[in-house]
Amino acid sequence: MKEALLAALCVVGAVYLWTLGQAVARAREKGATGEKSPRPTLLEILVGAVTNFFDALGIGSFAPTTAVFKLKGLVADERIPGTLNVGHTLPTIAQALIFISIVKMDVVTLVLMIAAAVLGSWLGAGVVSGWPRRKIQIGMGVALLVAATLWLMTIFKLAPGGGEALELAGTKLAIGLAVNFLLGALMQVGVGLYGPCLILVSLLGMNPQAAFPIMMGSCAFLMPIGSLKFIKTESYSLRAALGLALGGVPGTLVAALIVKSMPIEYLRWLVVLVVLYAAISMLRSAIVEGRKAQTAA
Repeated sequence: MKEALLAALCVVGAVYLWTLGQAVARAREKGATGEKSPRPTLLEILVGAVTNFFDALGIGSFAPTTAVFKLKGLVADERIPGTLNVGHTLPTIAQALIFISIVKMDVVTLVLMIAAAVLGSWLGAGVVSGWPRRKIQIGMGVALLVAATLWLMTIFKLAPGGGEALELAGTKLAIGLAVNFLLGALMQVGVGLYGPCLILVSLLGMNPQAAFPIMMGSCAFLMPIGSLKFIKTESYSLRAALGLALGGVPGTLVAALIVKSMPIEYLRWLVVLVVLYAAISMLRSAIVEGRKAQTAA
């Protein structure tokens, strides 16, 4: 059954690559008529490499990437959720292929948790892709504050340590599916799934190592599917997304296959500070735009 899951992931990845390739082809046609080229910058590629390196170690990539985008003004606020999903998809697929293959856990639990997240993502992407700019700013600002809180819980060891179980059943399985459905939907407003999923798995008494195939498998399936809607509505930055993908795959492979683990306590504090900056900046932008709208009215 695990082989079938990996094969399905390859199929989903192929559909994503074909869709993204079509978007690149359309952008090149527009470039021939004088519009801006989708070729990513070195900075965008570097952001993809660094964030996905630590993503494969369990840090998560959405919050740090959002912070850099906001700090450097690389992507318009309303396009950040779509850019995160489209750009980090390919590195996440690479992570999932590796960790689903090497980490032992109950395959039925894994498949059901992934399916719940995918369904939540599909419904969430359809909603978020049509949100106005200010609504996205507020949503992402709150999401980043939640992410910073989760990191602080990890730093101060307030998150549960987990147990030894490698599967879920009965009430625990129902709770896990419901929460992972919600986490899949929240991915579409920029809430990374890794931190919350790790805490969820630990609360349910599972071995924390089981969180890696669950969270990476969930994202690897839901992100391509959610990305299709963002690409269709063009509610993302193609250039930045390509940069994240091009840098992210090598960063993932280095972390997962070579480094494997490293002390990250100081990095977690840095991530918290950067994410808090991005959250405050995003909410401040929403307040400023709200005042402008009131003045115009």
